[in-house]
Amino acid sequence: MIFSKAGFGGAVADFEAAVVAQDAKRSGKAFIRLQETFGRAKETELFAGGPRLAAVLEQVPPSPRAVVAVLVGACVERGADAERCAPGVLAGLRAALEGAVAFGEAWAATGGGAFPVPDDGEPGEEIVERTGFEAAVGWWTLSQWEMAAVALLNHRAVRAGLDGAAAVRAGLDEEAAGARLDERAAGARLDDATVRGQADSGRGELLRLLTAVAQASGQELRCLSYALQVLDDEPLVVLHRPSATGYLLRLSGIGDNFQLHTLLADALIGGGHVAGRAPSPQEVAVCRETPGQVETAGSFELVAPDGDRLWNEGTPADIPVVDGVRLLVLDEPSYARSWPAGRFFPGMRGDLILERALEPGETERWFARVSPAGELTG
Repeated sequence: MIFSKAGFGGAVADFEAAVVAQDAKRSGKAFIRLQETFGRAKETELFAGGPRLAAVLEQVPPSPRAVVAVLVGACVERGADAERCAPGVLAGLRAALEGAVAFGEAWAATGGGAFPVPDDGEPGEEIVERTGFEAAVGWWTLSQWEMAAVALLNHRAVRAGLDGAAAVRAGLDEEAAGARLDERAAGARLDDATVRGQADSGRGELLRLLTAVAQASGQELRCLSYALQVLDDEPLVVLHRPSATGYLLRLSGIGDNFQLHTLLADALIGGGHVAGRAPSPQEVAVCRETPGQVETAGSFELVAPDGDRLWNEGTPADIPVVDGVRLLVLDEPSYARSWPAGRFFPGMRGDLILERALEPGETERWFARVSPAGELTG
């Protein structure tokens, strides 16, 4: 597409050309224009501009790079192709996380102390002297990279692409990688190590870096952490202890266990399979794709197979894997609890499908893998 010289499209074209030419003065002016014109950008400018900016991110100087990534994420939120934007943004996120890890190591090695709180400017001279410029910029810009990356991770294709690329890097060709993922999606009873190996792919690498940053800084980037843990087309065996029944479900795009809780109540109670309070259609809709929040109440106690409580504040990725499938036990709620039903990620469509009720023999075999009912731990 040929951009006009004016507006956001023109600013994108100027910035792209200046960055490629390594013209610092021109790119600085175009960088200011990008921010000034974004709010008035036309739809076509956003669609084309997001991928073009993402493609040159690696060549952008470290300090403004994160701001450009945020603009890319904003373009995606307004309709730009998330898959085309993903490689540049996710590579930048990884570099920022690696920088932040290096920052933590250098900070500890030079006396430690409370981590500095990034401001809107660049890290000061004293900070840079202690940790090095790139490490300081990694820590200083990490919240911006979180914002940009989460905008892209709202899209299932981006999440799948991140895992697929990691599988190929690990030595599988694309066809074999796809077959492995298809096998898992079909609910095959793979061993735990295989399942964890597939989950611990591109997203797993980013999560390890994020965990290291959190341990060093004491600050959790919760939105990024949760986005990286979102499961798609994930088999889930659910045992309802009060009725001694079991169910096979499949979940996708669920950001936290509050959302999962409501959708479970809809599938099992609303579907007439177990007794209890069924959520209203409005409560369910906001947990799938309808904007907004609606007050709801808890219907279950979410319990791990070993008896540990699984908190609504956690994510479906917290549900343990048993014989290759995540296994969740539902008990009667131990106390009344209400919350605003909705989605942790408003831009992410969530879904939970009940595939079938388990046969009595299957249910009995799954119950043999869980601890007896008792006082909750955790």
